[in-house]
Amino acid sequence: MSTSIGGAGRALARLGTGNPQLDLILGGGFPANSINIVMGEPGSGKTILAERLIFANARPGDRSILYLTTLSEPLDKVVRYLQQFSFFDEALLGDPIVYDSIGDALVDKGVSSLVPRLKDAITGDKPKIIVIDSFKAIHDLGTSLPEMRRMLYELAGLLTAYEATAFLIGEYSAAEAAHFPEFAIADGIIELARNKTSTRDERHLRVLKLRGSAYREGLHAFRLSPTGLDVFPRLISPDLPPSYRMRVERVPTGIDGLDRMLGGGLPQGRSTFLLGPTGSGKTTLALQFVLEGVRRGEKCLYVNFEENPSQLATQILSLGTNPEEAVKKGLQIVYRSPVELQIDSIISEIFQAVAERGVRRVVVDGVGDLLVASSDVQRLHDYLYALAQHFAARDALALFTYETVQGGRDARAQARLSALADNIIRLDVETEDKVRRTLRIVKARGVEHKLEKGEIRITRAGVQVS
Repeated sequence: MSTSIGGAGRALARLGTGNPQLDLILGGGFPANSINIVMGEPGSGKTILAERLIFANARPGDRSILYLTTLSEPLDKVVRYLQQFSFFDEALLGDPIVYDSIGDALVDKGVSSLVPRLKDAITGDKPKIIVIDSFKAIHDLGTSLPEMRRMLYELAGLLTAYEATAFLIGEYSAAEAAHFPEFAIADGIIELARNKTSTRDERHLRVLKLRGSAYREGLHAFRLSPTGLDVFPRLISPDLPPSYRMRVERVPTGIDGLDRMLGGGLPQGRSTFLLGPTGSGKTTLALQFVLEGVRRGEKCLYVNFEENPSQLATQILSLGTNPEEAVKKGLQIVYRSPVELQIDSIISEIFQAVAERGVRRVVVDGVGDLLVASSDVQRLHDYLYALAQHFAARDALALFTYETVQGGRDARAQARLSALADNIIRLDVETEDKVRRTLRIVKARGVEHKLEKGEIRITRAGVQVS
């Protein structure tokens, strides 16, 4: 699976990985005829990435692909575990994919045995891809730095002369990458990292180097699955900031009283933060917002982390709408448990749904769960900003809910998130004389709105603002 990426000069041939998201990060794939290092601790997914790549590029009758194991794992064990993945195709083993081991030769003759073995393979079978797993084991067998440098010089010359794309797999650390000589000959360096939390492992991929490529920088989340690596490219803002057109017309929210306070509703393509404590009516208001969109024939997306689908269906039914009919008419509900929440995957799913389905209204209920799940608040802030910009570019109306804490202890996080929104609506529960719910428009960018506080009543018909 080879593609070409061209610019003003000559097109650079690319080798696809079998994963469209990873190819996007790499700017189209790995440059053909290059030497690449895939590094990471044991169990991080290096071997799976390499094996997905070779099966994606294997064609019967085409040039062969050589996968060499060294002293890391026995050859039969590598092939046995390979069979659990969906991309495995037994018909491709032997021709064109050849698995072989050079462990015995390395033990007997040392690192000097590698280049002659590869030379025999290259002159005989002419493989287009060569994987050496683990190359770090070869480095550890080296008796001196000069010996390693001589071997690497010969290896680089051999691979370049015969137009083979090589992948050197190794359990390297960041400190070793800065000093080991094999990194000096590499055209590409990919790092797979794993951050262990109390409930799960967070896996990230980073491109440290890729010659001749405009790759996407930063950490990109991924997870291991039966298909190989499920990669979630880091969400970035659109290339050009969207142009906010000040419209005269308003899009009704479906909340009686709120539309009057907003002069008719919200302009399309804006993001609104709905803030309020527990029991203030955020979820009910958010559901009314998307159900109004469904009533108007719009594709709508409701993302939730607290109420499971059955609970949400009950709430929708209490608002006088059949949940099954709402789904048929364009409502998509996405539920993710906060226990296993992974922000990169859910935000990627939101982005794809909006882009592919032409969604006009989006609710993310609630952002506080994303904050709790995120190990990097700044990363989440950047993601939400980029997501809001993509919504605006696609003319989608977005509503984010955020549960505030009584006493203002979350004021800092609230202020950072609120800065992302065009509009801020605050709900409160007051208990001075009697318990009553209130609503106030704190901010409405470019929209004439009322500043007075409104009182909320939650009825069978939903939220009403007096």
